[in-house]
Amino acid sequence: MVYTLSGVRFPSVQSVYKSPGFSSSNGGDRRNANVSSVFLNKKYPLSRKILAEKSSYESESRPSTVTASSGKVLVPGNPSDSSSSSTDQLELAQAVPENSPASTDVDSPTMGHASDVEPASDLTGSVAELDFSSSLQLQEGGKLKEFKTLDTSEVTIIDESDRIRKKGIPPPGLGQKIYEIDPLLKNHSEHLDYRFSQYKKMREAIDKYEGGLEAFSRGYEKMGFTRSATGITYHEWAPGAKSACLIGDFNNWDPNAGVMTRNEFGVWEIFLPNNADGSPAIPHGSRVKIRMDTPSGVKDSIPAWIKFSVQPPGEIPYNGIYYDPPEEERYVFQHPRPKKPKSLRIYESHIGMSSPEPKINSYTNFRDEVLPRIKKLGYNAVQIMAIQEHSYYASFGYHVTNFFAPSSRFGTPDDLKSLIDKAHDLGIVVLMDIVHSHASNNTLDGLNMFDGTDSCYFHSGSRGYHWMWDSRLFNYGHWEVLRYLLSNARWWLDEFKFDGFRFDGVTSMMYTHHGLSVGFTGNYNEYFGFATDVDAVVYLMLVNDLIHGLFPDAITIGEDVSGMPTFCIPVQDGGVGFDYRLHMAIADKWIELLKKRDEDWRVGDIVHTLTNRRWREKCVSYAESHDQALVGDKTIAFWLMDKDMYDFMALDRPSTPLIDRGIALHKMIRLVTMGLGGEGYLNFMGNEFGHPEWIDFPRADQHLPDGKIIPGNGFSYDKCRRRFDLGDADYLRYHGLQEFDQAMQHIEERYEFMTSDHQFISRKDECDRMIVFERGNLVFVFNFHWTNSYSDYRIGCLKPGKYKIVLDSDDPLFGGFGRIDHNAEYFTFEGWYDDRPRSFMVYAPSRTAVVYALVDKEEEVVEEEPIEE
Repeated sequence: MVYTLSGVRFPSVQSVYKSPGFSSSNGGDRRNANVSSVFLNKKYPLSRKILAEKSSYESESRPSTVTASSGKVLVPGNPSDSSSSSTDQLELAQAVPENSPASTDVDSPTMGHASDVEPASDLTGSVAELDFSSSLQLQEGGKLKEFKTLDTSEVTIIDESDRIRKKGIPPPGLGQKIYEIDPLLKNHSEHLDYRFSQYKKMREAIDKYEGGLEAFSRGYEKMGFTRSATGITYHEWAPGAKSACLIGDFNNWDPNAGVMTRNEFGVWEIFLPNNADGSPAIPHGSRVKIRMDTPSGVKDSIPAWIKFSVQPPGEIPYNGIYYDPPEEERYVFQHPRPKKPKSLRIYESHIGMSSPEPKINSYTNFRDEVLPRIKKLGYNAVQIMAIQEHSYYASFGYHVTNFFAPSSRFGTPDDLKSLIDKAHDLGIVVLMDIVHSHASNNTLDGLNMFDGTDSCYFHSGSRGYHWMWDSRLFNYGHWEVLRYLLSNARWWLDEFKFDGFRFDGVTSMMYTHHGLSVGFTGNYNEYFGFATDVDAVVYLMLVNDLIHGLFPDAITIGEDVSGMPTFCIPVQDGGVGFDYRLHMAIADKWIELLKKRDEDWRVGDIVHTLTNRRWREKCVSYAESHDQALVGDKTIAFWLMDKDMYDFMALDRPSTPLIDRGIALHKMIRLVTMGLGGEGYLNFMGNEFGHPEWIDFPRADQHLPDGKIIPGNGFSYDKCRRRFDLGDADYLRYHGLQEFDQAMQHIEERYEFMTSDHQFISRKDECDRMIVFERGNLVFVFNFHWTNSYSDYRIGCLKPGKYKIVLDSDDPLFGGFGRIDHNAEYFTFEGWYDDRPRSFMVYAPSRTAVVYALVDKEEEVVEEEPIEE
């Protein structure tokens, strides 16, 4: 989470690209076409053999899955036919019966139901129900639509939305498996059982009044703008408003032309029939707002469920945009989602700052220039930040104003879809940095004071305000807030085909103190008591239930610094349900150590921090993320090498001791973090080659209420970009760091050591400054000593046989000194050493990391065969 002040918003130049595909001829931003990716074509003969053993942990119940069927799958002849956003193609959720207050079932006295609205028109049949055997014609609205057939042995992405809508989310389990996993939790069973009972009550209420979580999470089919064959219907939940009207370009902003009616649940509605020529009453791209007479006065707001929002050049407020492009401009997904990777290697990125040029980059440029780079580096997942629209660019995307709208700074929603589809084509899963922990406090283009009250989507009073982030806090116990947020998560997965989320600021959500000025020690009383926001935890359980129930291969990562027990245990077993916890303590530890001489480091302290995680709860480790590169902090490379990076990184001039030390430790820090830190790994873009500069978004001076001034940077983009050209330049030392990162990812791809059940730390020697550990069939040897190199150094191991070097940080390719002979073979001999039944002898130069792999007979045969070029 990035902490910034959000009181000022700045106009930004719009960069909108329309592209129905992702080929380079589609007219995208090609100004960076000359930026090349210079990678050495060193071949890694990667084996696909899985060395890790399968975990014995089994959940109490498994989510149901859909088996792909063979045959032919319908491909709409018209791109618009694959869209899942039209109300007339989707089954509406069951409306809440009158006189059936759900508040009595879920202990929420403020609960109302915006779902009690009527569909605008009759529904058409589902494409998925048709015969796949031949070309077909559908009759819809009096017109015949032709569908092509596509020969395939797998179900394609085109019919995914239809298949998902037919799925049911498995019922809650018993919620008792957590006590088997951790018997100490029995001391807090009263709290945990209450938490699970509240979750079950909410599930039961949603089943009763909404037809289940699946239907409940399709709120975007009823709320906001929905289009049918006869017109456009607009619904908005604003219970505090006295009157409301829809205004925009389509009616010349006349408040008398779009008067809305209100139902008993505070939902305002208006139906706009098609024009006489059959065209929609609101043209695509039109500006729209809702004008409300509220307890705080008359105000114009962007609709809460808006799908696109744009800031006009030279203006500060955003405008809501009715986004319904012509069929020929709508992007149609072509590629199925990649399979869920066993070993998760995440490339964290920000679209706007992903260009070497000082500008706001685009979705199309990221698609064409950055995705191939991520693929070549060996990452199998990209995590994209700042997708949800945010009016203040320097908030890093964390002060969200429009939750359903992808940021218009980078292009159109269809441009984003083409980016995700291209990533899937490359075999890369796409994760979204989603913000459900808080919202922007802007009142004109955000949700704050939406209906003129401070309690519409948020807690009222001080509980609804985060003083450090200057933002609003959701009321997770309210029915309509649950509909909004659950639908928001479903929207990004279904409409845009994201493969999962990193949930931001989860610690802030789970505790009423938001984790501020609280030092978590691991005492269970810190997690299960009155400071826990049970409503928020139940929401997290519901959203994980929803995501994993409808999208079994989706990935959820929670940003939690507290170490909440049960965080990464399935919901049906009594857990919160995340797949991974972001291991935030590791990056903090590295910053702490980098402020000291490495002579003062303690290898035992490093090992403890890297391995201090809960059993059977997976973690994503990282040495540095975007947080460690912001103004006020430094990248690891800058901590290590400081200003010498500007003058001594060229290979045609002598290095310095500071540069030599920095390059060596930079590689070791990343590898030991990946090797010991968790079951997943994350890198922020550019850090793979030791990005020399910090992140500083364009900003003006800020005048604080106390009269102090925070200097700006004159709206400069110089530090809001990524210097990929440095890593690509083979005449710079950055290139060696990038090559090492690439080798590190490919070694993990081959051996899958992060997910191996076998992990044993055999040595953490404070005198020698040595760390030796096994993970899978690999043995990692780290020598953190600043001067001492060790010949014939004995290291323990488990399995007998021959070992070989598969990664050496001292390789000249990686900017090292080449002190190790890669042709040497290492044979084990029997006898206990460091609690291992066998051992072998190695040479361990100072400040190096070497990975040894056990060579089996199959690999020996493969190695003897020549590699075809």
